[in-house]
Amino acid sequence: MPKVTPEYYEKKKAMIVEAAYQVCLRKPVEAVTITDVIAETGMSMGAIYRYYEGLDEILADMVKKLRKDYDSYERVECLSKEPDLSFEEITYRACDILGEVMEEHLMDIQKINFDFGSLAVNDPGRMTKIMSGASGRSSAERIGVCVFPRMVEAAGKQGYRMKGSPEEIGAFISAAFTGIEKCCILQACYGTGDLGIKIEPRQAFRTLAKSIILLFGGSINE
Repeated sequence: MPKVTPEYYEKKKAMIVEAAYQVCLRKPVEAVTITDVIAETGMSMGAIYRYYEGLDEILADMVKKLRKDYDSYERVECLSKEPDLSFEEITYRACDILGEVMEEHLMDIQKINFDFGSLAVNDPGRMTKIMSGASGRSSAERIGVCVFPRMVEAAGKQGYRMKGSPEEIGAFISAAFTGIEKCCILQACYGTGDLGIKIEPRQAFRTLAKSIILLFGGSINE
């Protein structure tokens, strides 16, 4: 048997991960099976198991790839380091980044992230295993870690009195993000929605920015 080079090995693994990604675009992640991935690759079951022990290991590598390919690091990093921004400017721009990323990837990475959220509820042990090797942060996590402290600092410098603690407002932002994500994805990917109205990601996150400003004690001049 000819020797398999590391490059060949990694190329085959990348092909399997891409096949899993294509299946996940068409089906809810919970409904995806190893048989689906095998059929997508055109490989035999034995060939697949030369590279992966099972479906969850493939999904774990898929998560790593998606976080690398769709990373909003540069946009968030630029915002977190830009000096002399007012609290309002930071808030609007942070929410604009969330809206842009969601709109750009609503039908792919956002849909799959949403599906993983459902999996986390229904099978938390399995989800923990899949995510254990994932590196990097999502756009929302980067905003929370890199930008939210700057928002709190800027609001304090401008003399704003927050309507709740930073922890309470942070929890509200996280819940609001999840709600916007859910509504947008249900409409775009599954043709359903809770409100019976079309929700655009950028517009929804602009509204969230206004809510955050008010919660921090600022005002909306429009």
